Amino acid sequence: MQRVLIAGPVAWNHLIHVAELPPAEPHTLVARWHHETVGGTSAGKALNLARLGVPATLTTVVGDDEPGRQILAVLAAAGIDVVVTPSTNGSERHTNLMDAHGDRLSIHLVRPQPAGPITVPPLDDAAVVVADLAEQSRTVLRAARAAGKEIWTDLHDYDGVSEFHREFAETADVIFVSADRLPDPVVFMRDQIEAGARLVVCTFGAQGAMALARGDDPVHVPAQPVDEVVDTNGAGDAFFAGFLAAHLGGAALAECLTAGARAGAAAVRSRELAGPA
Repeated sequence: MQRVLIAGPVAWNHLIHVAELPPAEPHTLVARWHHETVGGTSAGKALNLARLGVPATLTTVVGDDEPGRQILAVLAAAGIDVVVTPSTNGSERHTNLMDAHGDRLSIHLVRPQPAGPITVPPLDDAAVVVADLAEQSRTVLRAARAAGKEIWTDLHDYDGVSEFHREFAETADVIFVSADRLPDPVVFMRDQIEAGARLVVCTFGAQGAMALARGDDPVHVPAQPVDEVVDTNGAGDAFFAGFLAAHLGGAALAECLTAGARAGAAAVRSRELAGPA
């Protein structure tokens, strides 16, 4: 299988599950359960690709601290090649409150500051470069474009106008986006194809996902049924990885969407970013 290069954030997260997200007033909550684990959109993609047998290199910012050592240990155990740019203020950390409906309140505890230029690994053997939505990814995004590499990006809950997202949307060949904040997802997808993207994939949560390739009609697949949702953290990254792994294996577009849906369903059944193999 061809190697994927991923650029973006990793974190050490404390996940706290409650029945309902708290209202903005003083009171006491009792957690249903809580645990600490690796987080971050790029870690989620890399771990899910590794679970699916796709070799991945991850370039990211990590501090010389205990959370950083825990992050690197999890990634190394999964066989992921990690290229680290040191952080001056420690590793990224979050506390996430999760409720029974899958909604999340994320509190950023530490935002790492790179000690120097972001390290760009060799691009020669990368079949795809994934530039995740983060300031630190821009260096790799620009290097990949200069090298003529195929670039995939995940715009998450983009509203279609945010300036922070613009360079990623305008540079990527393949775009993933959530429908949550788009006024008209289909119009957005067509606009991105007209602007130069080769493929746009839009996720609709429980309503499934849709893909639009240049020159073709939209393709839609339903979400995979899940008996019990344990934790929704990383579901979108798992979907992305499942789709990409199927694509690298030569699958047709509808099959790639179905593979993404299966990977997302596996992720929400687990307390970790990647479900069991």
